[in-house]
Amino acid sequence: MIRVVAYASCYVYSPAGTGAVCERSRLLRALLKAGDAGFMLKYALRVHQQATDSPLLAGFFGTTDVLVPVPGSAPSVPGGWWAAKHLAAALVDEGLGYAAWPGLRRVRAVRKSATAAPGERPTVNLHYESFFVDRPTISPERIVLIDDVVTKGRTLLAAATRVHEAFPCAQIRAFALVRTMGLIPGVRQLLDPCKGEIRWRAGDAYRTP
Repeated sequence: MIRVVAYASCYVYSPAGTGAVCERSRLLRALLKAGDAGFMLKYALRVHQQATDSPLLAGFFGTTDVLVPVPGSAPSVPGGWWAAKHLAAALVDEGLGYAAWPGLRRVRAVRKSATAAPGERPTVNLHYESFFVDRPTISPERIVLIDDVVTKGRTLLAAATRVHEAFPCAQIRAFALVRTMGLIPGVRQLLDPCKGEIRWRAGDAYRTP
């Protein structure tokens, strides 16, 4: 398992906090999952603005980056909504990367973390075993895994490990539009860019911040 993956995020989500900002954060997450391509374009533009204006995200995306969307909890079906794939394409359209490559696939469904009890959420190893990388048609030097929401980081750590096997010489980072803030009572603002790390420690993933 890869020991550490650098990651960045733009927005925060409070699953149980109270107040207007927390409610707006839950609406943001719901819209992200709802399947609106126009919504993705809108937020890709905002990510571009942050990557240009915010010192926290400056330099995170490069013009030669290949963006690899992280699959949802079940294998994709023709015509189905894949939030990370649409987000990756929208980010490329905004100039944040060279190309989007949906070569990481889910071959076996795992339980959705959002609906699972804490002790029943998929482990890093379970995510890893459910991923498959198509035969590479590219040889990127820099890869950014793209996901819509990151919680602990188990999915991203497992995805990074699987992608590293296919591209052992590539630099791999991760970006999630929204990060879950489940251990604090609430959030004060939705837009809160950050750069941090997801680490493999004691058999699990740990995200900071």
